[in-house]
Amino acid sequence: MHACSSVLPMRCSKHAFQARCSNLHQSIKKLSHRSDYSHGLNRFNPVSSKAAVLKANASTRDAEVIVVGAGIAGLSAALHLKKKGVKDILVIESGEAVGGRVKTDRVDGFLLDQGFQIFLTGYPEAQAALDYKALDLKPFYAGAKVWLNGSFHQVADPFRHPVDGILSLTNPIGTVFDKILVGLIRFRCLLGSVDDMMVRSESSIAERLKQEGFTDSMAKRFFRPFLGGIFFDRELGTSSRLLEFVLRTLASGSNCLPVGGIGAVPEQLAAAVQPEAQIQLGAHVSSVTGCSPSGECPYVLLADGSTIRAKRGVIVATNGPEAKRLLSGVMQAAPSKDASGVGTCCLYFKAPKPPSPQPMLYLNGEDNGIVNNCCFPSTVSPSYAPVGQTLVSVSTVGTHDELSDVQLEAEAKKQLGGWFGQDQVQSWSLLKIYRIPFAQPNQAPPTNFSRSVSLGSSLYVCGDHRDSATLDGALKSGRRAAEAVLSAA
Repeated sequence: MHACSSVLPMRCSKHAFQARCSNLHQSIKKLSHRSDYSHGLNRFNPVSSKAAVLKANASTRDAEVIVVGAGIAGLSAALHLKKKGVKDILVIESGEAVGGRVKTDRVDGFLLDQGFQIFLTGYPEAQAALDYKALDLKPFYAGAKVWLNGSFHQVADPFRHPVDGILSLTNPIGTVFDKILVGLIRFRCLLGSVDDMMVRSESSIAERLKQEGFTDSMAKRFFRPFLGGIFFDRELGTSSRLLEFVLRTLASGSNCLPVGGIGAVPEQLAAAVQPEAQIQLGAHVSSVTGCSPSGECPYVLLADGSTIRAKRGVIVATNGPEAKRLLSGVMQAAPSKDASGVGTCCLYFKAPKPPSPQPMLYLNGEDNGIVNNCCFPSTVSPSYAPVGQTLVSVSTVGTHDELSDVQLEAEAKKQLGGWFGQDQVQSWSLLKIYRIPFAQPNQAPPTNFSRSVSLGSSLYVCGDHRDSATLDGALKSGRRAAEAVLSAA
């Protein structure tokens, strides 16, 4: 039901707004820090003891700015509003924790990120918004082992592992020329600005690799599993702009895991927006309506029929399909791409020990099997598993709906038995399977990685459907939405 059909909007006069704000419900729950990670790690709840958290069924109130969605983009918007002096921000989240698609679960003492997610320290927006020291980032080896023709072949970043880089020149993952070409393109990608990179002429990644002169062997055996695991697209139909962006980011930083899991990123943002922002969890939004020509406030209609009004604007910080639903026809002013998103499965196992102590990423350089990549997160950061145990993370491209969970596990273990030995793999016990049908929006050409965040009528939108579908893109879109609100004042 559309919001306008069930609620009479209120004039947003200064006195009326102040009067409604004075009725703020006093039932505020403060969540205390929780030290429950192994090895004595201190992990705070998604909204820490410093936060003012409104219960889902608490009396609604008005705010200066409302943000719908407490994912990375929404929290980024709230953070930038706070930094610019906005004192009354309300973040509404339908889930029971912040983070959106960036969350970490704890199962039997293991940290399970909801889908395999690596934190890239070279992200420019992340460098500005996050405290890397507090995240306690632990790096992967700068390279990978690629499974091909019955054995692993190591690929190394020669700038960080020069000896390994030289040794990998003659392995069958591409030619010597391919590996020299990677270095040349890496250097070129460091030139110029990211903004310029994101508006250059584009093709698919597969087409760009051919244009650059890479052999089919390099494209299929390395780039297909490596980039396919990042974009959930083994056909490499993703925009070539993202090829350049990823190579630049990898060259300027490291692949890491936060000690507290990837969910520590939104948790840090949630703590940083306080006390100016309150986060209301478990609140489902039915629709969002912009301000009227007569000056009535934009407002959010909750599923329980109550409304919350915003004096300066509403930022919808959800994924593209949900934003389109909440905003009804308003999104036509700056539509997201209509193409279907991409998905993945992530399987977690517990194991007695890893096949190697190296913090390595393992890639499928062949065209068979459902596994695209695999790693052992506890070799990167011991916090991911209880002492004396190992966490195994296995990822696919696509959700493989044709397979039951039992079949999916069996297929994955059969394939990985060839990689690491059947005896070792059979000792692994399944912890959890995540099927994520909408891991990212479609990023095939043509793309627009700087879509408008302003919809008019004091409505704004942000998320990975506005910029690149990366953590950095989500942070950037949130910042841009906040700047749009501030510039409209």
